[in-house]
Amino acid sequence: MSPATDTATRKGVVFRSVDSQPKALSVPVSPLRAPALLLTFALLSLVQLWLFQTGLYDMILPHDDYVFAPYTGEHSIAIRTYIISFFISFAIYGSGSAFARFKFAFDLVLRFLAICAVLDIINWRFFEFVGEAYPLTVVQIIAGLIGFGLFSATLLDRGAMPDAVPVKIGDQQNLRMILRFIAVAVIAGSLAAYVGSLESPVVRDLRELTLLGGIGPGVLLFLPAFFLLLYLIGVVERILSAAKDFSAPISIIVPAFNEAHIIAETIDHIAEAARAYDAPVELLIIDNNSADRTAAIAQATLEATPWVEGRVIKVARPGKAHALNRAVAEARHDFILRIDADTQIGADNIKLAIQNFHDPHVGVVGGIAIPPGGGPFDRARLVEVLLKHGYYAPALSAFWGLIGVPGMFAMYRADALRQAGEFATGMNGEDTDMSLRISEIGYRAMVDQRVRYVSEVPASFAHMREQRMRWFRSVYHVSARAKDALVSRNMSVRGKLVLPYMLLNSARRAMMVPILIFGLFQLLIGAGDTNALVWQSIIAVLVGAPALVAIAAILINREWGALLAMPEYLAFRALRAWYTLESVLSIRIRRSSERRRHPDMATPPRPTGPTGPTGPSQRPASPSPGPAGQVL
Repeated sequence: MSPATDTATRKGVVFRSVDSQPKALSVPVSPLRAPALLLTFALLSLVQLWLFQTGLYDMILPHDDYVFAPYTGEHSIAIRTYIISFFISFAIYGSGSAFARFKFAFDLVLRFLAICAVLDIINWRFFEFVGEAYPLTVVQIIAGLIGFGLFSATLLDRGAMPDAVPVKIGDQQNLRMILRFIAVAVIAGSLAAYVGSLESPVVRDLRELTLLGGIGPGVLLFLPAFFLLLYLIGVVERILSAAKDFSAPISIIVPAFNEAHIIAETIDHIAEAARAYDAPVELLIIDNNSADRTAAIAQATLEATPWVEGRVIKVARPGKAHALNRAVAEARHDFILRIDADTQIGADNIKLAIQNFHDPHVGVVGGIAIPPGGGPFDRARLVEVLLKHGYYAPALSAFWGLIGVPGMFAMYRADALRQAGEFATGMNGEDTDMSLRISEIGYRAMVDQRVRYVSEVPASFAHMREQRMRWFRSVYHVSARAKDALVSRNMSVRGKLVLPYMLLNSARRAMMVPILIFGLFQLLIGAGDTNALVWQSIIAVLVGAPALVAIAAILINREWGALLAMPEYLAFRALRAWYTLESVLSIRIRRSSERRRHPDMATPPRPTGPTGPTGPSQRPASPSPGPAGQVL
């Protein structure tokens, strides 16, 4: 199928299902709601900035922001005004009752101002004792991070979320991972400090810029150096722990809903990979209540290939998680590979992925999803996956911090999968939830960059909107369901470091378009040094370090052609930010944090025996076909 024909076919695919937007946890959002929010945000911001410019509040608030303590220097953006304006605007256009949204805004603004007041009081006392004040840029960056974190934490607490399900936390090798994390940070910090201390013209010019809203060249260098070192450790560890001659029988499960247009191609690619693999392959196609000829086409294709032992199982209850849970119960082998119905794997994918399970600590392995090409978003998506899965994922796995292995291609150790419980139903992000729980048991999640497969990319704005709103809501759904990992006394790098960062980053991305609008307003009304600070910060937000790291990820993964897609990727980042804003608007805000149990939330069973890489096999007997499904 040519890219052009493929794109035309992809545009005609019906992509919505019961998994797109769980009714108990979210509500539909009109495409006009985000623009209305931004217009209200713009008006609130302009009024406050104008009032500051009049000079009426200079005696109380000398820095043209809600800052009353003396600080040195200038800030690039009145971050506190921006945060408060967003909080109020979001509450006006969020989902939920008027009282719930009013209470949400009141609590957010009050808590944020109280925390900022504490920061100012601390600085005031420091000024009284020492005679010097903190730099304003540093305090404003701290205030911005607090605002992002406060928004995510409050939305997680007040939003309609899945019920928390106990998370079994096993041996995490915390001491080893923390020491590794600290050592890498010290090396990267020393390198950044050395470069920052140089008096070369380049470093001197960078020092004058407000890179990333006030962060200098030393910190700009620290983050890429930090992740590069972790990436190298992750790759070397994967190479040393894998065994080229390791193989074992494997069960492949493919949930399918209205995939008649592509299911035959998917099965053909699996058959080619099975042909190149030197162990038995079982293939289960789970027809999840399709309304087209998915089941018939799959059955005919399976009968035509000798390389897999396959069958079609019908599961009438809508929902991908129901299909997956039935497939796991039916699977007969010690390793299970989950593949989405619109994913075409490479001929070497099974052989390469299974090699990593020679290490008994490995519980789940993913790969890199390469776009099919020809679609309007495919080139930008290529840069995105190279950065996220080809660079950051190996870096996170170096200190056992990787949380999500996408369900497009995820190979599991069957014992680990069953110890973790069932795939969660009635929420977004069941694949991330599963890989998180497997990792918390004491297994390692990782990405093998050699495993590259083709996975569908939306070919229309409507499909892209549906996909990204579902993906971005999943950050909150997974965090709520795995709340134990966040708040329990048991320590894990994922629960105490990576998951909070994901929530913080989600809030930052949702607030990215508003900060660009706010920065433009300050650019128009500013003057002199303040004006220069603002335009530099706007450029940093639009481009910044992520663009530099994206280029590094492209070069490391040797996808040279992706360099030409960098302008598209930067525009795509703005589109992602827009969809993130819409996704948080779809979360229904409640009056209190009281949880209500939703009947469709699957609760994983507690293991009855030892868990972790050394625990015994806990495979349940395969159930007889019941009313929820039947074997064809």
